[in-house]
Amino acid sequence: MTTITVLLLLPFLSLQWLLISRSPTSTTHHEIPKHYVIYMGAPKPSSNNGNEAADAKADDQLAHLQLLSSVIPSEEKERISLIHHYHHAIRGFSAMLTDNEASLLSGHSDVVSVIEEEILELQTTRSWDFIEAGMQSKWGLDKPVTSNMIIGVFDSGIWPESVSFSDKGFGPIPSKWKGSCQTASDFKTSNCNRKLIGARYYLPLKAKKEWTPRDLTGHGTHVASIAAGSVVPGASSMGLGSGIARGGAPSARIASYKVCWSDGCPTADMLKAMDDALSDGVDIISMSIGKKGRSSSIDYLKDPIAIGAFHAEQKGILVVLAAGNSGPTPYTLSNTAPWMFTVAASSIDRNFKSMVHLGNGKFLNAIGINLSNLSRSPIYPLIIGKDAAISSAVVSTAENCYNGSLDIKKVTGKLVVCVDGGDVERLDVIPLKEAKGIIMIMEDEKISPFPTNTYPWAQVGKIAESDILRNYIRSTVTPTATVLPTVETPKLYKPAPVVASFSSRGPALLTENILKPDIMAPGEAILAADKNNTQFRFESGTSMACPHVSGAAVFIKSIEPTWTPSMIKSALMTTASAYDNTGKPLTNTSKEMANAHEAGAGELNHMKALDPGLVFETTTQDYFNFLCYYGYPEAKITSIIKGTSFKCPKISNKELITDINYPSISIGNLPQSAPRVVKRTLTNVGPSSSTYTARVDSPRGLVVKVNPDRIVFTNALKKAPFEVSFDGKGAARGYNFGHITWSDGVHSVRVVYAVKVV
Repeated sequence: MTTITVLLLLPFLSLQWLLISRSPTSTTHHEIPKHYVIYMGAPKPSSNNGNEAADAKADDQLAHLQLLSSVIPSEEKERISLIHHYHHAIRGFSAMLTDNEASLLSGHSDVVSVIEEEILELQTTRSWDFIEAGMQSKWGLDKPVTSNMIIGVFDSGIWPESVSFSDKGFGPIPSKWKGSCQTASDFKTSNCNRKLIGARYYLPLKAKKEWTPRDLTGHGTHVASIAAGSVVPGASSMGLGSGIARGGAPSARIASYKVCWSDGCPTADMLKAMDDALSDGVDIISMSIGKKGRSSSIDYLKDPIAIGAFHAEQKGILVVLAAGNSGPTPYTLSNTAPWMFTVAASSIDRNFKSMVHLGNGKFLNAIGINLSNLSRSPIYPLIIGKDAAISSAVVSTAENCYNGSLDIKKVTGKLVVCVDGGDVERLDVIPLKEAKGIIMIMEDEKISPFPTNTYPWAQVGKIAESDILRNYIRSTVTPTATVLPTVETPKLYKPAPVVASFSSRGPALLTENILKPDIMAPGEAILAADKNNTQFRFESGTSMACPHVSGAAVFIKSIEPTWTPSMIKSALMTTASAYDNTGKPLTNTSKEMANAHEAGAGELNHMKALDPGLVFETTTQDYFNFLCYYGYPEAKITSIIKGTSFKCPKISNKELITDINYPSISIGNLPQSAPRVVKRTLTNVGPSSSTYTARVDSPRGLVVKVNPDRIVFTNALKKAPFEVSFDGKGAARGYNFGHITWSDGVHSVRVVYAVKVV
């Protein structure tokens, strides 16, 4: 990160001040300045001449500083400095401002939006084999495809010495790469190679010790290796999950952008990293980042990630993002703009079992991933969370082992029994760290094999087994137990995939007329690289699902380099699998059929996406129209479009969002008394002469018709429009889910829909 100042105004400003200027300082008005992004749309057209471009950049910086000086009091001139200057594909800057100053800037004619910085959260041996299911040999792709594709991974940095980032067999770095390999005391230029071609980092709000591209948590290393890790035989975590580790695009190059730190992922830094990446030459951006809890209601043009992804799409770069880990509650999705590719998480056909041995000799089947270092004999005292409450006022929350409710003295040295314990999945409750281990009583729909390495941890999900545990504790004054080390089940687990319980659900809060999530991919108990040269570890989350799709996208891009982001997205969505490994429709952990708000278009099946037959091209015009339909003024939309003349459609309302040419269909409001017609256009990317026929799958009472239901493509006809009518007169109220399949006998192009009948 570069902090920019007007030297004429501040001739003696030291570097130390520039670095600490991100920290809040008091003002003469007793307001605390905060970090704001001032977004000003697309850069102004400039000459390709290097000197002229540099002059334009300097002029822009000066103009931004003058803009700041118009709202910041002269007696506080030290705050007239730019923390970030966005100038590649995005125009604007970030600075420390009071709320009042931010409000004043928001009314400036050159400003699209003023956005207070937020701190977002970070949301493989078997998984790629599982989703490819032998398809590699069908396509003659048993060996990695030689690729100069570059995937930009936005995360917590990277551990460059990991064997997953070996550049053995790689050719020269692609000439299109314009990025850099930043250095630090623990990160040298030589840490980058022909595989890991770039590494940047952006100064955090705090945590000076972390000013390095190196990954200090392991998260960024993990997701990068899922997307594009090199082939590593004999990978495992403590002997579990043994096999060949690799990414979805093992021959792709990796550029790491460290935007996440111990205290989260600042949005202003992320926008700066996206601006850099769009200039550096990446082909795909992977971001396992989002918000926790209820779906965001932030305006699209006040969301730095949505803004960055919008400009990426304009440059032909697909941005893949995690849906979030706040499931199974509806309306909990992150990253819902139509130009984003939003990924839900699923299980794979590998399972791990832990056993709980009780003091009465009984064994309980449990789920978890740990190599418990406890005795195999049940000698450790058991205590229920509510009996360890720090006071009588918090007994109910202590039962769930929520933070702040447990007495550290009461749980130290014991196995603690928690009920549906929420945040303790991440072991972030301090007293529990002093316990011998945790036995979690979970509802079936919430069980997931979270890894804890050597920390004893087991989840009991079946009602019968949890009753045995509770009855045992009540039956004796001194109940004891132990947690045994995890073992991998020898047979392939069925059914799989299943929607992961933690995976955030749709519909999207800002508009229900775009169906989200888009697709589902493996995200449960995924083995990938760790922050060590040769180690691997398990992780679960939509963070792990996201790079599966990113890897698949860059793999397809390497074979179909002329395809646009929307074509790649459509190919992956319309070929996604609707069935599990038993041949039955996908389900969730409640054993109910998974709907499109849980699984999107279905499970990733990228080998089929290489030959989708037809695609839906969501054009730049579609995205512009989306902004019009959503309600943005034409002048504001024009300011974010670079060098394009544009007029909003004469009729613009939020219901028309359904008509943008998206690879799925969503109607957020279908009155029973008023049928709705939705428009779409297909593009043929298969044999030039082919005939497709539509088949409709709809729930009882919802009448769905396709017109025309037969399309003949020829050399002269590459694109064809069609309409779908939805009549909910006899349908049940609420969301109705189904799909339309276009088939030519070889290809099946599946379009899922969600229709809310009111």
